[in-house]
Amino acid sequence: MKLLTNPIVLRMVLVFIAGAFAFVIGVVLMRRMRTHIDAENIDSTEPASLDRLPLHTYHAVIQQLKQQKHELQSSQQAERRRARTSENISAAVLSHLSSGVMFIDSKGLVRQANTAARQILGFASPVGMGLSEVFREAALHKTSGPQITLAQVVQHNLRDQTSSHELEVKYLTPSGKDRTLEVTVTSVQSPSGNPLGAACLINDQTELAHVRRQQAVQGEISAEMALQLRNSLATIADCAKRLSTKPDEQSLERLASDIASEAAHLDHTIGGFLTEPKASRASAGV
Repeated sequence: MKLLTNPIVLRMVLVFIAGAFAFVIGVVLMRRMRTHIDAENIDSTEPASLDRLPLHTYHAVIQQLKQQKHELQSSQQAERRRARTSENISAAVLSHLSSGVMFIDSKGLVRQANTAARQILGFASPVGMGLSEVFREAALHKTSGPQITLAQVVQHNLRDQTSSHELEVKYLTPSGKDRTLEVTVTSVQSPSGNPLGAACLINDQTELAHVRRQQAVQGEISAEMALQLRNSLATIADCAKRLSTKPDEQSLERLASDIASEAAHLDHTIGGFLTEPKASRASAGV
């Protein structure tokens, strides 16, 4: 009891109680503050993470799209290079062909012609010209029936998408040269089957036609000469038969004259047949 009445002890007890009470209050306040801070951190971090996630995804998508765009551009450039290479190869091949190749669109206009086609037709550049301007009055070589022009045949093929093979055509160039052409017309379609136009393969058969005409003429001459030789040989054989019967002197002279005449005729016929091919070759410049 003396301790309780001691003012120093009472003062120490009160200080202890006050300190304990302050400690408890401090602990409670610290817990509340920590809980409040944690709640604020949760509230502040969740929206940030939610915002950062779409932004990161957006950047990733943008980067992927850029990469795909770059790959697509590279693919397109490679495809254009391949197309240009293919076109250059096709143009080089067409330019070195001895046969003329010409493409005509569905409207009947010339869109492409290689060097041989320009030389055969006699045009510096027929591109952009119509069928009637390029082929003009060129007609099919026919022995009978109505005359059919090459322009009509090509127009028919463009309309009906059909093909013609080895058409022999009489053609007159702008400079006035007669030529015999062999023309093949083929319809051209796209990979999807849509009509694009027609392709004309043109070969100059003028020299070949000239040789054929010469051969035909020589055949006729040979047949005529064979007939003349046969008649002359028959005459000589008849004279020889009559000589075997020992005719008189006057008959002998007549038979000898007949034989000499037939021999001269044979020499003239054979000589003309041999000199005619030489004259033909000389006139052709061979």
